[in-house]
Amino acid sequence: MRRRTYLKTAGAATIAGLAGCAATPTGNGTDRPPRATIDGTPSGTLTVATYSSFTGEGTAGNYLKQAFEDEYPNVTVEFTVPANGVNQYIQRKRSGASIDADLYVGINTDDLVRADAELDDSLFMHSQDYLDRKDALKPALEIDPQGRAVPYDTGYISLVYDESAIDAPATFDDLLDPTYEDSLITQNAQQSDPGKAFLLWTIDAKGEDGYLDYWADLLDNGVQILDDWQPAYNAYMNEEAPMVVSYSTDQVFYGADADLTRHQIGFIEDQGYANPETMARFEATDQPALARLFMDFILQPEVQGQVAERNVQFPAVTDAQLDETFAELAHEPPEAVTFDYDELQGNVEEWTDEWARQVASK
Repeated sequence: MRRRTYLKTAGAATIAGLAGCAATPTGNGTDRPPRATIDGTPSGTLTVATYSSFTGEGTAGNYLKQAFEDEYPNVTVEFTVPANGVNQYIQRKRSGASIDADLYVGINTDDLVRADAELDDSLFMHSQDYLDRKDALKPALEIDPQGRAVPYDTGYISLVYDESAIDAPATFDDLLDPTYEDSLITQNAQQSDPGKAFLLWTIDAKGEDGYLDYWADLLDNGVQILDDWQPAYNAYMNEEAPMVVSYSTDQVFYGADADLTRHQIGFIEDQGYANPETMARFEATDQPALARLFMDFILQPEVQGQVAERNVQFPAVTDAQLDETFAELAHEPPEAVTFDYDELQGNVEEWTDEWARQVASK
C-alpha cells in the first residue's frame, strides 16, 4: 500500500480486508540469517531502551519486567532511558561507539525514517518474520517495510475537550472560526510525538502546499503551542483553554467513575491520526534470541491487554485480552489516517523544519 494510508477502524472485518495490502517485510534483499534460538533455559540480562513514562511503578514497563522475569527466572530485564531517545543511538552508531542496549521499545515511524536517513547501515535488525506472534499483528499498524520495527500498541491523536464549555469542531476549518478563538492547546512538533502527529494530520488534510497557510490561520485564531504533551495537558487541566491535542484513550486514564466532562473526545473530520509505537532489536545486540523472546512475550494476548491498559493505548494484536472498562472508555475514530514510511522518507524533516520556521518561532 504505497499511498497515504486510510485505516478503517471498524473491527475484525476491516482488519481482514486490509491484510491483502499490508506491506510485507522485504529486508535488504539478502538471505535472512537463521533464526536465533536459545539452547536450554533462557538466561542472561536483557537491556531495553525506552522512554521515561514506560518505566516506573504501575507502568507497562514495570509490569513487563516482573511478568517476563516470573516466566523466565534466569533472566533479568533492565531498562535504560536515553536522554535523546533514538537519536542517542543514531549518534553512537555514526561515531562507531558501542550500543549499550539490546532492544528499543518506543520507536515511531519518523524515528525509523531518521535513523535510516542518517546511517549507512541499519541500526536495527529484522525481527518480524521470526516472531511466533507475527500473524496476530494488526496489518494496518505495521510501519516498517523491512520488518525491523514491530508494533506493540498504538494511539490515535484527537482532541480532548470540555463539553461544558464548547462543542467539538467537526472540521479543520471549524478551528479557524471565531467561535474557537483561543480555544486550542497543542504541542511543538519538533519536540512532541502528539505535536508532530497533529502537524502531520494537518498536512494530510491541507496538503503540502496548504498546511503552512492553515497554521498561520490557527495562530491568528489564538492556538497555544507548548513544548510537549505534559505541559500542554497541564495547561488544559488548569482551564487555560477548553481543548487540547491528546489521545482518544484519555478517558481510560481517569476511569468510568470519574467526572468525564473535561475528557470528551473530538474526532476532526471523523478521523484520528494513528501513531503506532514499535519495538526493534539493535543490530549490535549480543542477545538477539532473548530480545526476540521478549518481543514475542509482549505480543501475547494477556500481556497485550495489560500493556494497552497501563500505557493507555490500543493493543497491536487482534486477540488482546482487554477488560470491559477499557473497551467502554477507549474511543477509536471512525477513520484513522497516517503517513507511512515511504511518504515520510525524505519529507518529514523538511515539513517539520518549515513548520518550525513559520510557526514555532512566532
